[in-house]
Amino acid sequence: MTEPFALAAEAADFLRSRFDVDRIDLALVLGSGWSSGADRLGEPLGDVELAVVPGFSTPVVSGHGGHLLLSRTPAGKVAATFTGRTHYYEGRGVAPVVHGVRTAAAWGAGTLVLTNGCGGLNPAWAPGTVVLLADHINLTGDTPLLGATFIDMSEAYSRRLRDLAHRVDTALPEGVYVQFRGPQYETPAEVRMAGILGGDLVGMSTTLETIAAREAGMEVLGLSLVTNAAAGLSESALNHAEVLQAGRDAGPRLAALLAGIVGEL
Repeated sequence: MTEPFALAAEAADFLRSRFDVDRIDLALVLGSGWSSGADRLGEPLGDVELAVVPGFSTPVVSGHGGHLLLSRTPAGKVAATFTGRTHYYEGRGVAPVVHGVRTAAAWGAGTLVLTNGCGGLNPAWAPGTVVLLADHINLTGDTPLLGATFIDMSEAYSRRLRDLAHRVDTALPEGVYVQFRGPQYETPAEVRMAGILGGDLVGMSTTLETIAAREAGMEVLGLSLVTNAAAGLSESALNHAEVLQAGRDAGPRLAALLAGIVGEL
């Protein structure tokens, strides 16, 4: 099996050759509900199916795309947008989950924007609310780090980038994201536990990618779309169709928000 960093370097070399772009400035991972913003980030420079890039595979989750889009932002930066991700619950291990992050870092990106759809614990955050991630709690019991790799996580999500996002949309709240392993949704008791631990949002992605990005020295901005009230906080049963519909309903606002933030990066 190819060593993870060597595989990321191979993927970055493939993309350099494919697009004739030596390095990128930033990367985005578009989670559930966020794909509508992919074509609003600047001048298109090309796209490629992720499945043909070394180390990547076709996303298995409905609502996730499977392409890497390259664009030049209004600020003149080159951005790579991943319209799909590998989730930890797919059972492939941690390395495939963070392969996109490591590929972006190997291609030169210094900034990473991670987005997701999630359950909300705050009753004031109705479905369609976007929340900036101030911090996270990783309940997967796993990490992408190998051996004695001690990474400072005291500012997992960049204060500078959060301030920038607030300038684009002053109404954005901030919260703590709690990642469970999945793929089952959380029980009401698990949601109550997340709240006791200090969580505001629950989901099944993002934290492992953030750890890998911080290992690579990247600044991270996290954005969560509240797609539903977390289990036990409403009378409705949870289902993935609800997540997708919330993303479609919020699509125009998400696209405008992403375009505004990327235009400032």
